[in-house]
Amino acid sequence: MAEPWPSYSSSSRGKKKRPRSPDGDATSSQGRTENSTSLEDNLIFSDTLIALQLMRTQFPKLEKSQLYSSVKDRTQVDRDLESLKKDRVLRVFKLNTGQDDHAIMFMDDYLKQMESAVRRSTGKNKDGSEVFDWFEKYVLRSKLDVSIDHLELCSLLSHGGDARDKHITLLMNAGLLTRQLIDPNMYWFSIPSIGPILKGLSQGRKEVLSLLGRRKYKEMLLSSLEKTRLRLSPLDVRFHLRDLIGSGHVKTVQTPTGLLARVSTD
Repeated sequence: MAEPWPSYSSSSRGKKKRPRSPDGDATSSQGRTENSTSLEDNLIFSDTLIALQLMRTQFPKLEKSQLYSSVKDRTQVDRDLESLKKDRVLRVFKLNTGQDDHAIMFMDDYLKQMESAVRRSTGKNKDGSEVFDWFEKYVLRSKLDVSIDHLELCSLLSHGGDARDKHITLLMNAGLLTRQLIDPNMYWFSIPSIGPILKGLSQGRKEVLSLLGRRKYKEMLLSSLEKTRLRLSPLDVRFHLRDLIGSGHVKTVQTPTGLLARVSTD
């Protein structure tokens, strides 16, 4: 979340699969920082915002399932998210990688991402570019849901000027809106340049589950697993572990030798 998404996706294009490195250190794996912290030591928090802020330093964006892996009281997480949304501290986005997949992004990070996307999409052609100001001032500030219908979108944009189809096309081309396939009059709010990250998310999930599945008891020490460098995803393996633990695909078991990650059979 703290870095623009393209910086995480660029290395996944046009390159061969990376060999998996089970003993790679924290600084060698893409997406990790020099101050990388152990997932085992920082898995559970009592406060939603603290969990978000720590994970923000590790990952380009957050999924709700990652938050569920870090704060055990899911009801409290949902209440806190609603409060943080209303205070415009963060935004929640629907992802197309699964029925219940949502991304969480701090609002200031999203606005920076939006600014970069607008520069890329408009270039020297400024015709209709006023819509991006209207979108930020009148749509984002008042519409907190993950989707919006066409009439409401046009109504909110009209507070800034004469909203036309070309303006909505500009918003879609910039990656800020995605038309829903089921209902073309509905749009999802979206994160620009998200495509390669979603691909990495899906492939990384499969790779981690496959890695665990090949073990005799379908389990592995978390401290060893989090050092694995994935071949199919540009995202840090801790990103995927939080996702899989929070979604229930992987569970953790405390043992005398440390925390085990085990494929869930429930």
